[in-house]
Amino acid sequence: MTLPWHLYAMAFIYFIAGLNHFRNPRLYLKIIPSYFPNPKLLNSISGLAEIILGIALCIPLLSNYAAWGVIALLIAIFPTHLYMYFNEKARMGMPKWALLLRMPLQLGLIYWAYLYT
Repeated sequence: MTLPWHLYAMAFIYFIAGLNHFRNPRLYLKIIPSYFPNPKLLNSISGLAEIILGIALCIPLLSNYAAWGVIALLIAIFPTHLYMYFNEKARMGMPKWALLLRMPLQLGLIYWAYLYT
């Protein structure tokens, strides 16, 4: 079974995003809500999950499960978007309107992943 090119595009995005959790952890540590314990561990777990899901999306036998994993991950990290919107320090200079637009974008990413389930 051949997978569509846009699934490979999604896989590439998550793989690179996952690597970035390890290349630039400070960026992610700033946006993890303060009420979550052990932000360094959470950053590593989410980065590793993105890398694994990115790879699994490219394997026909696993791509369906990986798409569900992407959906679960996107839901799990949604509190970060709320935290950034309401916490000025976590905003990193981004305007509130841009942060507000990220929330429906998250729904679009969930829908994109759902197309491969």
